[in-house]
Amino acid sequence: MSAMGIKEILEYLPHRDPFLLVDRVLEVVPGESIRALKNVTVNEPFFRGHFPDHPVMPGVLIVESLAQVAAILTFVTEGVKPGGTVFPYFVGIDKARFRKPVLPGDQLILEARLLRQSYRIWKFSARALVDDQVVTEAELMCTEKSVES
Repeated sequence: MSAMGIKEILEYLPHRDPFLLVDRVLEVVPGESIRALKNVTVNEPFFRGHFPDHPVMPGVLIVESLAQVAAILTFVTEGVKPGGTVFPYFVGIDKARFRKPVLPGDQLILEARLLRQSYRIWKFSARALVDDQVVTEAELMCTEKSVES
């Protein structure tokens, strides 16, 4: 599978506006890696308070963006789509580093590479780039869980 538009992304993620943080999947190689993008606009709701005179995308939302692309890779690899009672969960983060601020007008390139999968825990090496420079990197752990209605 090479690319996904927003309609396909919505099939693989239960997130919706304003918490959907992936605009397009550029490339996904099941069982290996994913590369996606998030256009950061001045209209993002978090910029009103973070910070009004110097808008900066919160680091936790950059990490959440990376977790969302990792979740897409997980479901594409398994050949299933979440729904009903199955949801992706972000369960761990290690080695997080924030190298540069992300500002309105930036285009975040989101990358995740599968490091290993054990039972229902998936571990990824992830990074976010702006203009080919790493702005955030981390190791992430995700799982999928069935939840009762």
